Amino acid sequence: MSKSGIVNVRMVITEEKILSNIDRIQKLINPKSKKQIVQLDDDAYFKDLIESVKTYLTEYPKKKNFPASVYKAAYSLVEFATNQFEENTKRIEELIRQREANISLAGKLKDTLELISEKEEGWKATLKEASNYYTEDIVEALTVVSKAKNKESQNCQDAIKLVNARIVNLESNLHIEIDMERIEDRSKALSYIGIEIADALKLIPTPVEEMVKEEVQEEVIQSEYVQETTFEVKPSLWQKIKESKIGRALRYAFRIRIVLDVPALPEAKNK
Repeated sequence: MSKSGIVNVRMVITEEKILSNIDRIQKLINPKSKKQIVQLDDDAYFKDLIESVKTYLTEYPKKKNFPASVYKAAYSLVEFATNQFEENTKRIEELIRQREANISLAGKLKDTLELISEKEEGWKATLKEASNYYTEDIVEALTVVSKAKNKESQNCQDAIKLVNARIVNLESNLHIEIDMERIEDRSKALSYIGIEIADALKLIPTPVEEMVKEEVQEEVIQSEYVQETTFEVKPSLWQKIKESKIGRALRYAFRIRIVLDVPALPEAKNK
C-alpha cells in the first residue's frame, strides 16, 4: 500500500470516530433519550466529546476538502441544539407564568379562607366559586370550615391546616424550581455546543457535492448549490444562535434565579 493510501485510511478512521462522537453528543442532548446530560460543569465526558469535534473542525489541514459527512453532521447537531434551546426557553416562560399564577391563587385562597372563617359578606358565593380554582380536597376543607360551629374543633382545625398547607405549596412552587434547574442545566449544555462547535464550523467552507446533469453546465449547478446551502444565504441558524445561545441563555438563567426564590407544579385546577 502506498504512503498516501495509509494516510487516507487513517483519515477515514478519524472521520468515523468524529461522526460517532457527534452522534453521542446528539443522544446526550436529546430530550427523548434515556441517557441525558445532567450537570454540564460536572460532565467531563460531554466536554471531551465537544472538544474532540471542535479540534477536528479547527485543525483539519485542508478545509476546502473537509469531509461533507462530518460537516453535515456537525451542522445538524448545532441546528438541533439551537432548536432545543428555543424549546427550553419557551418551557421556562411557561413555568414562570405558572409560578405567577400559583402565587396569585395562594393569595386568593388566603382571602377565601379568611372570608369563610369570619362569615363575611359574600362568603357563600366565594365558597361556590372556589371549585373553579382549587382541587376537590381544598373545596371540601373550606366547606368544613364554613359549617363548623366551633372553630377550635378537631375537624375544623384539620381543614384549616390542609388549606394553609396548600397555600404554602402554591407560594413555594418547589417542583417548578426543580424543573427549571433541570432545564437550565440542559440549556447550558446546548449553549456550550453553540459556543464551541458552531463558531468552529463557520470557519469551514460549505462542501460542494457533485451534482452532475448533462444538460446543465457543471459550474452553473455548483453555483446554485452554493447559494442554497452557504451560511451567508441561509443565516437563520446562525441568527438563532446569535440571538439565543449566549445572551438569552444568560438572561433567562439569571432571570430564573432572580424571579424564582423557591418555586411547584400547579395544585389548583384551571378555570
